[in-house]
Amino acid sequence: MDATVVSAAVTLSPIFAVPLGEARLVPCERLNRELEALFLARETDEHRNPMPSHIPQEEVFESRFNLFRWPEPCVQELRKFMLDTVAETVLQASTVSAQDFTRLKFHNHTWFHVTRHAGSFVSHSHPMASWSAVYCVRVGEVPPDQPGSGLLRLFDPRPGANAYLDPGNAKLHASFRLSPLEVRLEEGQVIVFPSYVFHEVTPFYGRDTRITVATNCWFA
Repeated sequence: MDATVVSAAVTLSPIFAVPLGEARLVPCERLNRELEALFLARETDEHRNPMPSHIPQEEVFESRFNLFRWPEPCVQELRKFMLDTVAETVLQASTVSAQDFTRLKFHNHTWFHVTRHAGSFVSHSHPMASWSAVYCVRVGEVPPDQPGSGLLRLFDPRPGANAYLDPGNAKLHASFRLSPLEVRLEEGQVIVFPSYVFHEVTPFYGRDTRITVATNCWFA
């Protein structure tokens, strides 16, 4: 059958787009090494999350969710950078004015992860927050034979969107993608995404450590 001839111009637009914010701290080496030293020193039961929402792994240390209350200058420097990035993402993605935004109460739960060989994190979302962000302190080794090591994978939030694939929808442009988005975070990089998006971290196969900071934010 001959292809249908469209006589009118077609306008194409995304109708269910998921906003993704991204920023980089430059330079980041000094701050990251200070954070790394602090986190490794506090990788103890005193600072461990006492009520994890997942089955704990020996290879992954998760801190309590009060990280941004720590007074250390390196933590407060990271706090400003991450929360400023979340705020700018909200302003760009919404119709909230900068003036109205300043009147909102900005809440967060923030913690760090230290991941060692074979550590991973199962798919999950954060239903009690509106925006989530992840910052990379140390990316860790990526073995040549394990290119998928330590990736942050974000899943399409539309149920059933990829239930049927054929040549007509298998190669959509990035903004209309049906496949997961895989991100290899770089040191100093932060990404921000809606908290409803399910995401996971693939197994880390480096011989050293992968260190990240995560925050969940909500407003009132």
